[in-house]
Amino acid sequence: MKKILVMAVLLCGAMAVSAQSGPKNCDELKDEIAKKIEANGGTNPTLTIVDKGKEGDGKVVGTCGGGTKSILYTKGAVAAPEAKPAAKPAPKK
Repeated sequence: MKKILVMAVLLCGAMAVSAQSGPKNCDELKDEIAKKIEANGGTNPTLTIVDKGKEGDGKVVGTCGGGTKSILYTKGAVAAPEAKPAAKPAPKK
């Protein structure tokens, strides 16, 4: 029971601190989220800032701009192999 009470107090305190700091800069938050994803083993994360309500594909991992923007995460795309130019046929003799 004490653990639950302590967690609730800490959570309320964290929410109060984040509310006082005002809206986060979208680019700063995007960089913070990318660092956290990479620290947890994610490679090549793709984060996109979009208007709220126009999220489309991807997972919303943050909001910024006073709640007017969303940050979307999609797993890094695997690089497509480079296309090699077709071999030219040997000239006829």
